[in-house]
Amino acid sequence: MNEQIIEERWAETRNRRTWHPKIKGALYLADTLAIALSIALAHIASFGFQNSEVMGRASLPLGYIGTGILLGLFWLFALTIANSRNIRYLGHGVDEYRLVTKATSYFFALIAIFSYLTKIDFARSYIVLAYPIGIVFLLCARWGVRRWLVHWRNRGRALSRVMIIGDSASGEHLYKTLQGARTSGLSPVAAYLPRSRPGTQLAQGAIPTLGYSPDASEVLKVVRENNIHAVAVSTGHGLNPTELRRLGWALAAAHVALIMAPAMTDIAGPRIHTQPLNGVPLIHVHTPRIEGMQALIKRAIDVVASGLGLIFLAPLLIPVALLVKKDGGPIFFLQERVGYRGAPFHMIKFRSMVTNAEELKKELMDQNEGNGILFKMADDPRITKIGKFIRKYSIDELPQLWNVFIGDMSLVGPRPPLPSEVEQYEEDAYRRLLVKPGITGLWQVSGRSNLSWEESIRLDLYYVENWSVMRDIVILFRTVRAVFAKDGAY
Repeated sequence: MNEQIIEERWAETRNRRTWHPKIKGALYLADTLAIALSIALAHIASFGFQNSEVMGRASLPLGYIGTGILLGLFWLFALTIANSRNIRYLGHGVDEYRLVTKATSYFFALIAIFSYLTKIDFARSYIVLAYPIGIVFLLCARWGVRRWLVHWRNRGRALSRVMIIGDSASGEHLYKTLQGARTSGLSPVAAYLPRSRPGTQLAQGAIPTLGYSPDASEVLKVVRENNIHAVAVSTGHGLNPTELRRLGWALAAAHVALIMAPAMTDIAGPRIHTQPLNGVPLIHVHTPRIEGMQALIKRAIDVVASGLGLIFLAPLLIPVALLVKKDGGPIFFLQERVGYRGAPFHMIKFRSMVTNAEELKKELMDQNEGNGILFKMADDPRITKIGKFIRKYSIDELPQLWNVFIGDMSLVGPRPPLPSEVEQYEEDAYRRLLVKPGITGLWQVSGRSNLSWEESIRLDLYYVENWSVMRDIVILFRTVRAVFAKDGAY
C-alpha cells in the first residue's frame, strides 16, 4: 500500500509542469500592476495627490488611498475566483479576455450594490474612471503575457506533452490539429492506438506509437514512463464505455488531464453546450444566426464605425486620391463582386493598377501564383508605383468603408468573391454567401494571399458558423497587426 502511495506521488510530481508557477506568477504580477495603475490614475484624476475621505451616511476611515488598496485586493480576488488565470485559456482564443472583462464588470457592479446598501457614497468620477481604465490595462497586460508565452511556445517551451489515443485516421487528424495550434500549449509527442494492428503508425511515424492494448493500466504505465501531461482521445479510440471510464479514473488518480476530441470540426467554444443525461454528456451545438438583435448590433457597429472612419480618415484619403489621379486614369476602381445571398454589388477601391489591367490579366494567367481560383502575382507588372505602396498597407481598400456604410458590405466577414469565382464554387463554399462580405476577416488575419484556396474557404466557413460580436472585435484588432506586418499582402 505504501508503495502505491509513493508511486502516485511520484507520478504527480513528474507530471507537474515546472512552467506553470512561472506563468501564474507573471499573471499575478501583470494583474497587480494593471489594477494598481488604474486605481492610482482614477485617484489622481478625481482628488489629485490628496487622501480624500469617503463620504456618505456611513464613511470609511481609511480615505480613498486605503480604500483603493482594499479595492485592488478584492479586484485581484475577483479575477481569481473567475478562473481567469486557468492555464487552459492562456495563449489561445478569447476566453481569457472574456473572463477578465466579466470578472471586472461583476466586481464594479458589486461595488455599486455595496455602496447602495451601506450608504457609502463613492465618488462617481473615481468609479467611472477606474472601471474602463482597469479593463484596458488588464487586457493589455494579459496580451503582453500572452505574447511572451506564445514566444516561448514557438520555441518549443512551456508546452504540455500530449499523447493521442485513437485510430490512424482520426488520430492523424487530431495530430495535425494540435500541430497547427501550437499557441494552445498542447504538443502531441506520442500516439496510442487501442485494438489497432501492431506496427500501425500515426502520421507516417511523425510521433512514436507507444501501445495497442485497451487496458487502462497499460495506458497509465506508458503515460508515466513518457512523462505525458495530457491524454487526447479522438473519435476512433476503439475503447468501450467501461474501458474509457476506467481510463479516466486512472488518469485522474495520476493527475493527468483527459481531453475528448469529438468528430465535429471548426466549432467555436460558445456554440457548444453540454447536457449530462443519465451519466452521458450530450453535446448540443448551437448555430449562431445574424438576425434580429444580433443583426441590428452588427449593422449599428458597421454604420457608426464606417461613418467615423470616412470622416477621420479624410486627411489620408484625399492625398491618396490626388496621387492616384496624378498617376493617370480614374481615382477609383469599381469591380463587381457577389454579396449577401448572391446579390451582386460594385466594390470600390483606390485604383492600384494600370487602366487596362483586365486585358493584361489574360496574358499573365500562365504566371498565376495564386491558390488556383484566385489570380495573384507577388510582382504583378500591372501595379502602378503608388499602387504598390497603398496595396502594401491595404490603403487601397479604405474606400470600401463606403460599401459598409451603405450596406453592401460589413466591417468583418468573408472575402467578397468575384462572379467568376462563385461559378467555380463547390456546394459547401456557397455557405460563405450567407453573411455580408467584409473589408477584413479571418482570411485577412491568417495569411491573406499566402493562403491556399481550400484554407481560405475553410476560414470563411468557420466565420459563418461561429460569428459573434466579440469575435468581430478581435478580428478588427488582429487586422491592424496584420496590415502593419505586411505578410501576404501583394
